[in-house]
Amino acid sequence: MNSGFVPPVYPYERLDGLRAAAAAQDGGAVDCSVGTPCDPPPAAVVAALAGSGTERGYPASIGSAPFRQAAAGWTQRRFGVGLDPDSQVAACIGTKEFVVSLPRYLQLRHPDRDTVLYPAVSYPSYEMGATLAGCRAVPVAVDGDFRIDLDSIDGRDAARAVCLWVNTPGNPAGGLDDLGAAAAWGRANGVLVASDECYAEFTFDGPPRTILEHGIDGVLAVHSLSKRSNMAGVRAGFYAGDPDLVHYLRECRKHAGCMVPGPVQAAAVAAWADQAHVDEQRSHYRQRLEILASLASEAGSRADLPAGAFYLWAPAPDGDAWAFADLLARRAGLIVSPGEFYCTAPGAAGPVDPRRYVRIAAVQPEDRLMLALERLQGWRHR
Repeated sequence: MNSGFVPPVYPYERLDGLRAAAAAQDGGAVDCSVGTPCDPPPAAVVAALAGSGTERGYPASIGSAPFRQAAAGWTQRRFGVGLDPDSQVAACIGTKEFVVSLPRYLQLRHPDRDTVLYPAVSYPSYEMGATLAGCRAVPVAVDGDFRIDLDSIDGRDAARAVCLWVNTPGNPAGGLDDLGAAAAWGRANGVLVASDECYAEFTFDGPPRTILEHGIDGVLAVHSLSKRSNMAGVRAGFYAGDPDLVHYLRECRKHAGCMVPGPVQAAAVAAWADQAHVDEQRSHYRQRLEILASLASEAGSRADLPAGAFYLWAPAPDGDAWAFADLLARRAGLIVSPGEFYCTAPGAAGPVDPRRYVRIAAVQPEDRLMLALERLQGWRHR
């Protein structure tokens, strides 16, 4: 009899019943449960993917020189941060695998530490990475705007931590953390701060931001092309920051066989070089969020537009997120994610209960979102 680790059900598989109900609508389901881009990547990216001629050989685990130079060049242009592509940047296979694997590499480096700190309302993979590494997963409370509350961290947990995750703009609520304060906290406590910045390009309140603006000592920034350039299917990203830590992770990941395929690296070079498609995509997401806000209002929810990312974090009208998700599926054909997917310890979350919210991803074309809105209006006003 197996008494060891039993993987939990993957959260989005719990939506299968709602998917069936939504699919029964004329015109089918409008799936806004997962942050999967629906728009195409730039043509130059697809051409680079198809014509790199790099299929035969093993790719460099750290990323080819052109890949690392392209990532560093984008960081300089977008944030005004200069990075040495030879010592401060390396490739990763998208960023989810990096998020999940990082705690294990850090725990091997610091066997006297066993704790991963992460926002209590956040992407589930921060917690799962800790669990799969055999570490303690300790949620950090967020404030009423779903920004991480550094003052709430217990000093005893900080003393045991291998890292603190921050995520700006945040998933699911779109909050913007004070990354300078996070970097300072990490240095004061001797804890690596890992900043997941995959939504940085979709910052609506002010310019995009990175923790690297506050110095590279003791920090890592993690970036992905999945959202920025609609390349979730090819898995390309990079991590950058403290050169000592980047070197350590490079060496570990070589042995683990972590390699971004050569054609994908070539496509990534093309993607990092082009900003026009990102600016256009940001406009699309803003328009879609406005449609979703109207839809939420029609359903009785008052949802503010996020400061960043492409999710609408909408309170359930009666506080029951699953009932709200069921109503949206059956009346609008819209599939959304209950807030509990993003918080397994509601008591530690802070002043707002995430179980009273749903997350709606703006990842369907405008006409599909309008279809869901029109269905809901037709139901409510008949």
